[in-house]
Amino acid sequence: MVVWHGGPMRRVVLSLLVAALGLTSGCAYSVNGTPVSAGVLDIEPPFSSGTPEPTSESDSPDAAPASDLCKLLSWKDLPYDVRDKAAAPTDTGYDPQFDQSCKWQTAVDSLDVGVTLRFRSGRPITLEQNNGEFQLADRKVTYFDRTTDTTVQPSCVLVMDYAGGGVGIIVIDGSARFGAICDQGKKVAEVLLAKEPTG
Repeated sequence: MVVWHGGPMRRVVLSLLVAALGLTSGCAYSVNGTPVSAGVLDIEPPFSSGTPEPTSESDSPDAAPASDLCKLLSWKDLPYDVRDKAAAPTDTGYDPQFDQSCKWQTAVDSLDVGVTLRFRSGRPITLEQNNGEFQLADRKVTYFDRTTDTTVQPSCVLVMDYAGGGVGIIVIDGSARFGAICDQGKKVAEVLLAKEPTG
């Protein structure tokens, strides 16, 4: 084994090694050719919203889910290895552009992986671009698979109508340890649909 010393040179060599591993293993991702890991688990959400429908004042309180969206999903529903499966989400309410937002983030080696949710009441969330769609029960789910897009972290973005509004799901996972990223997103959508608030 070769041991490297010497501050900046060591960092350069390690960066080159990580880049080489990323090319062969697919476990790293790169932005403009530079290997990076996710300091903050998120990507710029490629969401847009439909035009809100006029609603009366009495209808407004029912537009949001009766239950907190962030309590409908838990670590037990996700494939990641965490010490406490009963732990709360890593963060909630972090995206002011949406009525509800939350994330479940954990580390796998040098990569952060996990799931983010965003909910907007009263109108759907759509994708600016997508790869396709599938049917889940009575719901159409549109998705954007970005696992081979080197400009962002390996991820899959899914949207569907939900509880009188729209929900956006982003799964970020460059570890290649937990199955196909869009399959992870589909499972999250299934859990949310099974627990969808009514009325």
